Amino acid sequence: MALAKDALPMTQRFIMTTLDTSTRSVPRSIAPKRLGIVRQFTPNWFATTMGTGILSIALGQFPDQAAVFALGEALWLGNMLLFAACSLAYVTRWLRYRQEAKRVFDHPVMSMFFGCIPMGLATIVNGFLVFGIARLGESAVAIAYALWWLDVVLSVGIGLAIPLMMFTRQSHAMEQMTSVWLLPVVASEVAAVSGGLLLPHLADASTQLSVLLASYVLWALSVPLAMCILVVLFLRMALHKLPAPNMAASSWLALGPIGTGALGMFVLSANAPDILTAHGLGAVAGAVSGASLLAGVILWGYGLWWLAMAVMITIRYFRDGIPFNMGWWGYTFPLGVYAVATLRLSHIFPVASIGLFAEVLVITLAMVWLVVGARTLRGVWLGQVFADPSLETRAA
Repeated sequence: MALAKDALPMTQRFIMTTLDTSTRSVPRSIAPKRLGIVRQFTPNWFATTMGTGILSIALGQFPDQAAVFALGEALWLGNMLLFAACSLAYVTRWLRYRQEAKRVFDHPVMSMFFGCIPMGLATIVNGFLVFGIARLGESAVAIAYALWWLDVVLSVGIGLAIPLMMFTRQSHAMEQMTSVWLLPVVASEVAAVSGGLLLPHLADASTQLSVLLASYVLWALSVPLAMCILVVLFLRMALHKLPAPNMAASSWLALGPIGTGALGMFVLSANAPDILTAHGLGAVAGAVSGASLLAGVILWGYGLWWLAMAVMITIRYFRDGIPFNMGWWGYTFPLGVYAVATLRLSHIFPVASIGLFAEVLVITLAMVWLVVGARTLRGVWLGQVFADPSLETRAA
């Protein structure tokens, strides 16, 4: 078996070890003692803040149900602590193990997870608008506005830097391509959604217009490129079939940019007309709003296909059994943003079946989060989920 693994191309070995952080990839007796948690801490851990954050936002869409809303607020508060802990661990790693931390930029899979950092931060920004205003008043808006610009800088920077590294220093192959390629570019459209949510809370008209324009540009920096990647992903799966079992959760990542793109259009469609009219652009306000709504509906419909496909692929994977790894957090955020987009659609078009479908998605999201969260806590307790594949590969 060792000889067979050594014979694999380097890119395939990278991918096989990236998300498989079970004891089979890093023995429990070796990982904590030889490497240490901080030394092994990688950006894919920020996927936990994405999954937890989107569940909090989804539960926050039910203000009339006090218990559900309160649970969402509690998760938002907990997610801020989780994000702070992940940030502290990762910054510490860069301070203590700089040379080893730099290896992530050469890794064709782990480097993609830098996109999780701004997306996790975006859920916190959204939480200040959903939960924070009732607690902090206008201070919550000011905090959200400042954090949003930080999120924009991170999203655009990562969305440019990681693809450039893909083009110049990393090794990739079509048969090893997965939907993790989406992670660096999707962050910008997630920031666009947060910008759209900020709009009605901003008092200054000039600031509103700036955020509106920036949000549309952020959407454009992400969605078209994500759609191109999905075309390549379809071709890759048709030619080379499904990825390895340890990448099973990646089948859900395709739903992320579709659901987020639809949600962004729904939010901007609702808030753009008044802002444009206030700046003398009333002649185009209706067209901009209508085009945004239509784009959102089309993307949401497109997402139905990927949702159904992801479910069928997941059933096929689990029928044969797959090991737990941190990649399972990939089941949460895409499902969550699509659920929130469906809730928003049900408010625009008061069709009972859409609302019911949205509630089923939110309940499913909560169940998945519980399972993945419990498995993650168990893995942390046993020391089985801390492994940097770039260190393991270099050692090999």
